[in-house]
Amino acid sequence: MEQNTATVKTALVIGGGIAGPVTAMALQKAGIDATVYEAYEKTADGVGGGMSLAPNGVDALDAIDCADLIRPLGAPMTGIVLQDWKGRPLAEFGNPPGIRPMQFVWRDELYRVLHDEAARRGVRTEHGKRLVRAEETADGVTAHFADGTQAIADILIGCDGIRSTVRSLIDPVAPGPQYAGLISFGARVRAPGIPSTEGKMPMTFGKKAFFGYQVFGADDAVWFVNLPHPEPMTAAEVQATPAAEWLPILAEKFAADDTPARDLIERTDLSDVVIVGPMENMPPTTVTWSQGRIVLVGDAVHAPSSSSGQGASLSIESAIQLARCLRDLPYAEAFAAYEAERRPRVERVIKETTRKNASKAAGPVGRVVNAYAIRIFGKLGKPEKMTWIFDYRIDWDAKVTG
Repeated sequence: MEQNTATVKTALVIGGGIAGPVTAMALQKAGIDATVYEAYEKTADGVGGGMSLAPNGVDALDAIDCADLIRPLGAPMTGIVLQDWKGRPLAEFGNPPGIRPMQFVWRDELYRVLHDEAARRGVRTEHGKRLVRAEETADGVTAHFADGTQAIADILIGCDGIRSTVRSLIDPVAPGPQYAGLISFGARVRAPGIPSTEGKMPMTFGKKAFFGYQVFGADDAVWFVNLPHPEPMTAAEVQATPAAEWLPILAEKFAADDTPARDLIERTDLSDVVIVGPMENMPPTTVTWSQGRIVLVGDAVHAPSSSSGQGASLSIESAIQLARCLRDLPYAEAFAAYEAERRPRVERVIKETTRKNASKAAGPVGRVVNAYAIRIFGKLGKPEKMTWIFDYRIDWDAKVTG
């Protein structure tokens, strides 16, 4: 094996979701030629529901000159209003002072903008390339795909999501994602029948499930449900029940709640329902981030559940910070510097999210206790305590010294 002194010139990026094209563009800016390899035969146009993009994620894209393409997407989320099952407010949380609002975006729109920009910059994406193994040589790393083809580069980067193949190659006994005790659903509603929520997202601790929604106008809204389910289910198991059967089940869960939940669910077209599946996160303290010439980015190594509102934003941050490290350091030193910079932050976010999910999955007695705690926290809590999440900035020009 060669000494770790050579500058990285080429990279294989495994996974073509959100993190993949951002990683490739960041590497390109760092002077590294990257190709994206996506397992699916087709693009993900029209796939996925809504998601939040935090200001720190958008600001990170400034480092690779992409933020101005993203800022016009979606709608601002100026605050979260927590309610009990009777619709009584428990607490309201706005943005910390001086921080721009979160953005609600449709995942397929974010995907399309990033992929189009990557292609415009000359980043190549190959579809139908499902990674099966990787082997290091004296000169680099070779990726072997299920179709019998191969690709060679100096390093390989796993951006292949929470069930990462690359993670299993680094560590065959690596832990998988942890189940949060909830299964998740979401939908777009074309005729919500209720007024705009004026940029706010009400979230309700219902008697039987957790419900959130935002109304953008007379012809557009979104809702999501976190349904407590003590036994783990795979996404395939949840999705085996069609939307036509799930919608009445979900509507019934909110029948006793004095909120718009049941009405919005009943107004939903079956074609607009996204059956997400189990809510999960990655336990980063037990995951190996890199080995040899292979490294992980985004959900493959530090996926918080969707309750965090930070999944995509943390992935974007990590992709860009990895590129900076590889620009300035040999790969082994770069991987170590990257992990040292990123691990404390993502672990802190995941810890915060785990507490949120526990409150959503609580039983009837737990809901009463949570409601009381939230009322107290809403009175005593200060928005600036959350500034650390949102005011993260990447100085692209600063040299990484290891």
